[in-house]
Amino acid sequence: MARDLARLALVGLLLAVVAGGYTAVRIWQQGALDERRPVEAIIVMGAAQYNGVPSPVYQARLDHAIALFRDGVAPMLVVTGGKAEGDRTTEAAAGRAYAIGRGVPDAAILFEDRGRTTRESLAAGGALLRAAGVSTVVVVSDRTHMLRSLRIATDEALTAWGSPSATSPTDVDPVRRLDATVRELAALAVYFIEGGRPHR
Repeated sequence: MARDLARLALVGLLLAVVAGGYTAVRIWQQGALDERRPVEAIIVMGAAQYNGVPSPVYQARLDHAIALFRDGVAPMLVVTGGKAEGDRTTEAAAGRAYAIGRGVPDAAILFEDRGRTTRESLAAGGALLRAAGVSTVVVVSDRTHMLRSLRIATDEALTAWGSPSATSPTDVDPVRRLDATVRELAALAVYFIEGGRPHR
């Protein structure tokens, strides 16, 4: 009995390693693709902000999204992200102010300022876009974050393509990229265990 259990445990471990390795490769493959194309809106995934100033990671995402907006990829920019306990403002508000300061018209910005996770932000952002009759989007985030963001956006009834920032500190530093990949593996596992259904 003990030997059979040990064998089952070993098989389970091997399957987990294979699944994890395959998913890591998919994370890197998706992150290497820039699928920009004309769409109805560009969604910028939120990241940390400090008293209204975007963190380097968030700034890299915003700069890339603003460049896409200027290139005519979409007429609308959607900034996302709520605030952590103790924050004075939200990630979305910081992103909106940053974009306006770099020439994006206020009227072209839609923001979701309650989500504290990727799933919550895309659920709320998706609802706003669907209410506005928008269904096609380009999602902007870090390379390692792109696979999960696109999966959730698709589950939120959006037709989504990814255009990752190429200058995020998360992607430039190999150690941070590895750490981000491990965190994405865990987050994807949780999402699929929960059924991958849209969050309401």
